[in-house]
Amino acid sequence: MKQSLIEIFSRDILRLIKEMKCYKNENNIWVKEPNISNSAGNLCLHLAGNLNHFIGAILGNNGYVRNREEEFAKNYVPFNELIDMIERTSVVVINTLRGIDEQGFRVDFPVKFLDQSCTTDFVLIHLAGHLNYHLGQINYHRRLLDK
Repeated sequence: MKQSLIEIFSRDILRLIKEMKCYKNENNIWVKEPNISNSAGNLCLHLAGNLNHFIGAILGNNGYVRNREEEFAKNYVPFNELIDMIERTSVVVINTLRGIDEQGFRVDFPVKFLDQSCTTDFVLIHLAGHLNYHLGQINYHRRLLDK
């Protein structure tokens, strides 16, 4: 389980970075089109906050404090800072996962998740799916704006 999750998160966070670097115009990262409620920049902030909170803070006890509202309220972060944030998030995720023994994936997640008790492996699989859901949104956003 551990190695598979490490490979999936490593691969997909790298895909997020590559997707962001594919924007022809960096200003488009922060554009909100009609009927699309989030910009790619906000989705990146959201993914970084989500992974740092659930994996870094809750599993890794690294002291990260999330401000979810700010993830969607900001309307600009310099591109290089955004990429750096995603890269740092990857390090947090991978190092935290490396520190969990195989039994640790089968125990209950330290806090209720989606208002219920879940195993740690369930939460991590959910987070990987959540990452990919928003990665698809970012891909669509980029292709829509970079016509």
